[in-house]
Amino acid sequence: MAVRKPAGASGDSAGLPGELPEDAETTADLPVGIGDRLEARFVDQAGTEQRTLWPDAARGVCLEECGPVRRFPVRHGKRMAPGWWWSATNGRLVHYASGVMRTQVMLLDWDPSIVAIACRPVELTWRERDGTWVRHAPHLMARLADGRGLLADCAGHGDISPRLACRAAVTEAAAAAVGWRYQVLRPPDPVLAANLRWLAGYRHPRYRGGELAVRAAEVFRRPRPLIEGVRELGDPVQVFPVVFHALWRGDLSARLEKPLHERVNVTAAPQGRRQR
Repeated sequence: MAVRKPAGASGDSAGLPGELPEDAETTADLPVGIGDRLEARFVDQAGTEQRTLWPDAARGVCLEECGPVRRFPVRHGKRMAPGWWWSATNGRLVHYASGVMRTQVMLLDWDPSIVAIACRPVELTWRERDGTWVRHAPHLMARLADGRGLLADCAGHGDISPRLACRAAVTEAAAAAVGWRYQVLRPPDPVLAANLRWLAGYRHPRYRGGELAVRAAEVFRRPRPLIEGVRELGDPVQVFPVVFHALWRGDLSARLEKPLHERVNVTAAPQGRRQR
C-alpha cells in the first residue's frame, strides 16, 4: 500500500505530507441521504487494488503516487482523445481523457501551489438514501504545497450535467471533511490557454539555460520588450527557449492574459513569486 512516509528524515517534526494543519476544518456534513461509510478504492504502487474508508485513504495514502483506478477508453464516433501529458511538476506522464482535460492538467502543471498531479487515483463509493450505490472517480487529484489535497472534475462550456452536479456535491463535502478541496474546473480564458500552451512546449528542464538564465534575470530586471532583451542576450535561436522556460516557471513574468508577442513587456519576477 502506498502509505505516506514522513516529509523528511527520521525525527523530522514536519509530520506526514497529508496531515492537516491544526487550524484545518476536519468535519463537514455530507448531503442528506449519504451514509457515514464513504469508501475509497485505489490502486497502490504495486498495482494492487485497495479499498478503505475515505478518511483513512486521504490521510494515510499517497494518492498522487497511485495509478488511475479507471482508464479513459477511446470511443468510436466520440470527440474524445485520451493521451498523456509530461508533467514538469511530477517529472512523469499524467493521463488525460480529452483536450478539455489536457488543458486543465496543463494549468495545474503551471500552478506554483501544486507539487504533484495524478489522474483518477481514487474512486469514492457511497450509498444514497434509497439504497442505491454510487461510484465516482474525480478526473484529477493534486497535492498542494501545504500538504492538502485537491480533487477536481473537468467541465466544458455551459452547465454541468445533473449527474455530475449530484456527485460533485458529495465529493465536495467528502473533500472538506478531511481538509481537502474540490473543484469543477471550467475552461480558462482562451488567450491565457493559448499562451500557456506555447510556453508549455519549453517546460522541460533541458531549457533551463544555466548561466544564460541568470543573465536573463538581470537583463529583464526592469520591464522591457521581449525581443529587445532577447537580442541583448545573444542569438535568439538559443535565447528564446531559455526565456520561454523562465516564463513558464515564473522566473520571468509577462501579462499572459494578453496575446504573447515579441513586443510584450517582460520582467524578472520577485524571488518570492517564482514557481519552482
